[in-house]
Amino acid sequence: MKKIFLTIILSVPVLAFAQQKTGNLTIFSEDGDKFYLVLNGEKQNNAPQANLRLEELPQPYYNAKIIFADPTLAPISKNNLMLASADNVMMDVTYKIKKDKNRKTKLNYYSAIEVQQDYIPPAGVHVYHYGRPALVQVSNGTVLTTTTTTTNGSTVSANVNVNGVGMNVNITDPLEQTTTTTTTTTTNSHDYNNSNSNRHSNSGSCNGWPMNSTNFAAVIKTIGNSSFDETKLSTAKSIASKNCISTDQLIKICRLFSFEETKLDFAKYAYKHTTDQKNFFKVNDVFSFSSSKEELNKFIEGE
Repeated sequence: MKKIFLTIILSVPVLAFAQQKTGNLTIFSEDGDKFYLVLNGEKQNNAPQANLRLEELPQPYYNAKIIFADPTLAPISKNNLMLASADNVMMDVTYKIKKDKNRKTKLNYYSAIEVQQDYIPPAGVHVYHYGRPALVQVSNGTVLTTTTTTTNGSTVSANVNVNGVGMNVNITDPLEQTTTTTTTTTTNSHDYNNSNSNRHSNSGSCNGWPMNSTNFAAVIKTIGNSSFDETKLSTAKSIASKNCISTDQLIKICRLFSFEETKLDFAKYAYKHTTDQKNFFKVNDVFSFSSSKEELNKFIEGE
């Protein structure tokens, strides 16, 4: 019994250590308006930026304030800005500053993915570390990795005859060195404003590929963490408005909803954001009532 208890106690720190301890936050302005970011009353960048990434944030929630360099733009305040998932795992979260139809500036949730240790920021992003307002770097979207291998000495084989006995001898020259340098370039081509990786056009339609499996898994997790259909629907619509999805991905999202009318609402909304509309008939499988299937079919015919 003592041995089992000791094993459990020793395992706890290992599990705690394995969990991601810090999150990252990216905020960008859709119109290119430069701003200062203030978290919990502390300014995070000493020069205004239009595309800012803040790394190594230790807390799951922050009270945020956006102060624009342009004094004609009103500051934005957002309490409980979230950096952690529902199960308290720190995430890499992105928010977007945009103007609504009344030209009022707002800070909206954009996306969230799991923290990647070797993440390369997109080109043009100004990177800061939490609590240190000096600029760390301006990303050019590439990382150069250089590996240098040095071999000491060269070996020469020679046949030597000693007293009539032939021997093969390896002779090493300790003064000779051989150095090999390999440089690898890794590029991140993602652009928040223009060329989304799944090619979502400004008109709201999709003309390319759906979300990749990694990003879609994060989407499913984010939507599923909500308890109520209304919140799930709002989150799903927000994601679909800026991302292309396949019919199969849409079906998986619909299955996260509890009510028929919510599934129908999202299916209608997401239709124009679907890359393979020819397969949209498969969405009917998520409905229990024929009336819902008929309503969706009529909606598609009218599009």
